[in-house]
Amino acid sequence: MKRIFSNLLFAAAFSFQYHNTQAQTYFVKKIPDGGIQVNGKGDAPAWQKANPLTHFIYPWESIPAPATSFAALYNDQWLYLLYRVTDDSVIVPQGPHNKMAVGAADRVEIFFKENDKMSPYYCLEMDASATVLDYTADYYRQMHYEWQWPKEALLIASSRTKEGYTLEAAISINALKKFGLLKNKEMQAGLFRAERTGTENGKAVLKWISWIDPKSATPDFHIPAAFGLLKLE
Repeated sequence: MKRIFSNLLFAAAFSFQYHNTQAQTYFVKKIPDGGIQVNGKGDAPAWQKANPLTHFIYPWESIPAPATSFAALYNDQWLYLLYRVTDDSVIVPQGPHNKMAVGAADRVEIFFKENDKMSPYYCLEMDASATVLDYTADYYRQMHYEWQWPKEALLIASSRTKEGYTLEAAISINALKKFGLLKNKEMQAGLFRAERTGTENGKAVLKWISWIDPKSATPDFHIPAAFGLLKLE
């Protein structure tokens, strides 16, 4: 009886893990080469083939998160990303707008890691003006802001909408393979959004939005539990 009960517990745990993993997986459909021109509008007909991911939450808030939609497609050259963001007050810092200014802006984010050691992992944080804060980091939170994604391997464009903003990006498939991030048609990735809600003591106040709940006590996307899978079909 004890053995049967133990087996049942194992089966239940396995089932939960399986379904939890499935819930953290986004399947990326393939399109022909040249199917998308990155213009920041997301109006290419090819985007109709993508599966929009709209389940984004405030893991550390007790209120619903503003609507966010993510979609991805790929061909032999590029991984294409599309974010549609609902935001009634889009904030982009004024003055000189370099990569570090993105940290005080409303933005969408994608992180990539090779494995759970996360040394290194790769981060792209992109604001509504299509400025990118790109960097690598080593676990835990050892940021290397001097690093830049290869210019020829990253395209970004954005546009404002009545609801908020749209952002498109294209990341080179070769670069993803070079950095060890694309293996067997899978990428370990985290999909996030930072929503600026004001200023306190001269610093931007941000609320953090994620496609999954990392189950951390405080807001943190720089941990293995914040990542899921992007799978190329």
